[in-house]
Amino acid sequence: MTDEVDDLWGKFQPLYADAPSGTNFFTERPLVAHYTSLYNLEKILTHNQLWFSNPLFMNDMEEVRFGLINGTKICRESKPIRDAFGTEERFSKFVYYLDHYLSEFDSKHLLDTYIFCLSEHDRDNNDGLLSMWRGYGANGNGVALIFDPANMTEMRQTPLVISKVVYGSVADRLKWIEEAIPRFCDIVNRSNISDDNIFIPAYAIFSRIKLFSVFTKHTGFKEEREWRIAYFSEMDSSKSLTSMLSYHISSRGVEPKLKLTIEPIDGIIAPEATLEKLIHKIILGPTTSSELAYRSIKRMLELIGKDCLKERVVASTIPFRAI
Repeated sequence: MTDEVDDLWGKFQPLYADAPSGTNFFTERPLVAHYTSLYNLEKILTHNQLWFSNPLFMNDMEEVRFGLINGTKICRESKPIRDAFGTEERFSKFVYYLDHYLSEFDSKHLLDTYIFCLSEHDRDNNDGLLSMWRGYGANGNGVALIFDPANMTEMRQTPLVISKVVYGSVADRLKWIEEAIPRFCDIVNRSNISDDNIFIPAYAIFSRIKLFSVFTKHTGFKEEREWRIAYFSEMDSSKSLTSMLSYHISSRGVEPKLKLTIEPIDGIIAPEATLEKLIHKIILGPTTSSELAYRSIKRMLELIGKDCLKERVVASTIPFRAI
C-alpha cells in the first residue's frame, strides 16, 4: 500500500476499538472446555489436532449470515453514509466496493473460514455443564477437554483470532450495526477521501461487520459462555495453515475442516503450545462415567502415547442418563 492508503486505512482503526483481538482472552486466561465425542477425542490426541468447523455447518442457523446480510444491507440503505460521501456517484462507488468485498468473501474465503468452540469453565467444576453435554458432548457419552492457557504466549500476527462471543437478541445485534454507522460516517467526514480510494472505507466497514458476524450469537445460546477461535484464510498471507485445510465425512455428508496441528509455528502458534501442556483435565461424560469406562479411557491414553494425561481424567457425577 502507498503512504496515502496506509494513512487513510489508519484513520478507520477506531472502528476496531471494540473488535475481537485476543487481548481479553490473554488478560483473563480462563479455563475453557471443548465438549466432544470419544471418537473425536481419540482423533484429537492421536494426531495432535484440533478440528475447526465451518460456521455454516453449526447448530445456530444464523451463524455469520445474520451479520453479513444485515450489516451490508444497513450500509446500502443508510442515508447518513450516503450524505457522508457527498454525491450519489461517490456513494454508488462505496456500495459497489462493499458488494464486491461481500461477494469476494463468499466466493473465496467463506468456505475456509473456521471456528473452534470453547465454553468458559469454572476451575472447581469436575462435572461439566449438562446443557453442553446434551448439545455437544454426545448426549453425555463424550468428554470435555479442559484447556488452561495460563502459560501460553499471545501471538499478535496470527490468522487465528480468539475472543469471547457476544450474545444479543435480533434487535440488540441490529442496534450494534446501526450504532457503528455514525462512527463510520464521522471518520468519512473528517477524512479527505479521493474517488480512487473509496474502496478503503468500504473494506474497513465490511471487515468490521465480518468480525461482528463471527463473534456474535443469538442470546438463546448465552448459557454456553462461549469463547471461540476463528481462522480467516484471507488473514493467512503466509499460507502457513493452508496445508491443514481438509474435510470430514459425517452423517450430514462431507464438510470442510481445518485440522489444526498443535505444534509451534513461527508467528502463528506459540512455541510452548502442545496438547500435553494445554490440557488441564479430561472430564468423562455423565452417561458413560462408569468405572469400566474410566479405566478404559486411561488405557486408550496409554496406548496412544499420552500417558501423562491419565491422571488428569475425572468422571462427571451428574446423575444424567440419555434416553
